[in-house]
Amino acid sequence: MGAQLRVYKRRIRSVTATKKITKAMEMIAASRVVKAQRKVAASTPYATELTRAVTAVGTGSNTKHPLTTQAETVTRSAVLLLTSDRGLAGAFNSNAIKAAEQLTERLEREGKEVDVYIVGRRGVAHYNFRERKIAESWSGFTDEPTYADAKKVAAPLIEAIETETAEGGVDELHIVYTEFVSMMTQQALDARLLPLSLEEVAQEAAPKGEILPLYDFEPSAEDVLDALLPRYVESRIYNALLQSAASKHAATRRAMKSATDNAGELIETLSRLANAARQAEITQEISEIVGGSAALADATAGSDR
Repeated sequence: MGAQLRVYKRRIRSVTATKKITKAMEMIAASRVVKAQRKVAASTPYATELTRAVTAVGTGSNTKHPLTTQAETVTRSAVLLLTSDRGLAGAFNSNAIKAAEQLTERLEREGKEVDVYIVGRRGVAHYNFRERKIAESWSGFTDEPTYADAKKVAAPLIEAIETETAEGGVDELHIVYTEFVSMMTQQALDARLLPLSLEEVAQEAAPKGEILPLYDFEPSAEDVLDALLPRYVESRIYNALLQSAASKHAATRRAMKSATDNAGELIETLSRLANAARQAEITQEISEIVGGSAALADATAGSDR
């Protein structure tokens, strides 16, 4: 076997092994994205109704509360960035990081200080490599987040929004995550969690013909909002974590399918080259045999004379 043919066969074996791995990862991601979709579908109604309840309480009372009241002068903002712990997901992490950087730049142009909180090793690695300050970070649960994980993330953010800015608190809270639209479409976006914009929620409900409920508050609207604040933040963060997890799995599935298809095409190309090399070897061997046979015949004829 010629050296060139051995090289082709070795590469074919290597690419075939890689194709098996990417195919397995594609199938795993496909099964995980279905589970993540179900969790998103289950958590979204709760987050939506809780937001409506908070909006109803805010519009039905004149209470000034950090959940619904914008500070007169916003000096510091918190940005929560959701990324993944692992790569191999195409542009999933880079799109989320880019959206967070654009949001941070916009807030800084408005004269606000920005504290960045990050979920996921990929986002943490990006900021650490560029020596950017991170207020707090979490990792280890991005593939299958639970409500307990959301509570863990929400705790320091709630504390920051309840603390005066002079003492290290923030005036508003933004979140950057990847929304799961479909298996083929996921989009990175940012949203302001706190303070909640009552006008925007009311405008969203109006076209649907929804009427916000009326409540009697006992003991007071402020106490109700105090009780709803942590649950609202936790539910929104949990839903965003699930959206990002589903988006990551869908991006991984798409990336692995592309890698599997590319591996298949490369195997076909290498197989054609290997066949051509083998054919060239056979042709050369035949030529050598024919040439040797002719030389032997000439030598035999000369000796007979």
